[in-house]
Amino acid sequence: MFAFLAALLCFYALGNGRIVHGQGAKETRYICTAIPAGSNPSCPLPPMPMQTTGAEEEELKNTVLQLRETILQQKETIVNHLGTIKELTSKLSRCESDMLPDGKYRGQGSWRKDNKNTMGDLPRDPSDSIDHLGKTMQSLKDRLENLEQQHMRANMSGASFPNELRDLLQRRLGDLETQLLSKVAELEEEKSQLYNETAAHRHRTESTLNSLLERISELEKGNSGFKSPEDFKVSLPLRTNYLYGRIKKSLPEMYAFTVCMWLKSSASPGIGAPFSYGVPGQANEIVLIEWGNNPIELLVNDKVAQLPLSVSDGRWHHICITWTTRDGLWEAYQDGEKLGSGDNLAPWHPIKPGGVIILGQEQDTVGGRFDATQAFVGELSQFNLWDRVLRPVDIMNMANCSSYMPGNVIPWIDTNVEVFGGATKWALEICEDRFFDS
Repeated sequence: MFAFLAALLCFYALGNGRIVHGQGAKETRYICTAIPAGSNPSCPLPPMPMQTTGAEEEELKNTVLQLRETILQQKETIVNHLGTIKELTSKLSRCESDMLPDGKYRGQGSWRKDNKNTMGDLPRDPSDSIDHLGKTMQSLKDRLENLEQQHMRANMSGASFPNELRDLLQRRLGDLETQLLSKVAELEEEKSQLYNETAAHRHRTESTLNSLLERISELEKGNSGFKSPEDFKVSLPLRTNYLYGRIKKSLPEMYAFTVCMWLKSSASPGIGAPFSYGVPGQANEIVLIEWGNNPIELLVNDKVAQLPLSVSDGRWHHICITWTTRDGLWEAYQDGEKLGSGDNLAPWHPIKPGGVIILGQEQDTVGGRFDATQAFVGELSQFNLWDRVLRPVDIMNMANCSSYMPGNVIPWIDTNVEVFGGATKWALEICEDRFFDS
């Protein structure tokens, strides 16, 4: 095409030239003709005379100018098309470079560390990601339609657009659409799996909490596993200042008492304080304690009597203590036998009412301020208290399981005993358990 245009220009230039041969020579016109490469220029081709008028020359000139303008316009159009194609191809190449050989994207199932991908920043929410990918797909389709429209205009103006490039763009756009649809499906599946895992975890958590609540309710009921209200024991396995039991009832004013219980302990040194009764102004109103290497002691109004008892062999023992305000007389029984007695223990002192009975701890203030070194370690059961001195035969009958006498002031009943700090209540048939011990 460029050779043809050059020939036309040459023709136009020479058409206005004049050559004079001597005097009176006639005007001669020459036509420049393109010759093939490698031809001998010394052998001119026979000229082709051409007679034209001024109107024809002007028409040829206009034709050349129109062709030049058309070439410049189409060159600019091609440059624009090439820029658009280059930009679209670059984006498609980046999309393809992000795809692994197995057809999956890098970081599939999770976001990249920098939260970026070849199509721009995607939101963290799968629903937003789907909308974003749809908008991107629509944008690419619009750009392809614009290219096709420009191609049609170029064809109408005489330019040509490579069919191979158009087919390549269509194929790549189709592949990208397939990949985007696959990515959308994977995001939907991941969202569904996350929801299912969350629901399963919530169900397991609720099931565990319900089990714990049921267990707590069973422990709070206490007597749900006991054959009778008195067939249970309180277990205090550690020497701490926070494990203890508490009797809900208090004592009236008394001038005599008998307290009996079953004990089992192997703690050393000293079993601690199986029980204590404190009132306002006197935390040691009644206390039974074995502390350190000292013998078991009975305190009444903070006055002390040492008892000849020994119960730290890890077996069940039945213990009874009697006291009366007259002359402060006291007696100590172990397994039904009286092992000691004495007098002048807080004589003529009445037991004050309205105090607190604690199992397993010695009180420094009413109902609290426990000392771990004085804590009882072991098990106790059938703590009963009377406001009189029991007969020796009654004590013997309880010790050998011939009869059971609940205390008329403090009876051993499950609903009357609270446990705290990890202390527990367990079912117990004391006579059977004692038989196995022996």
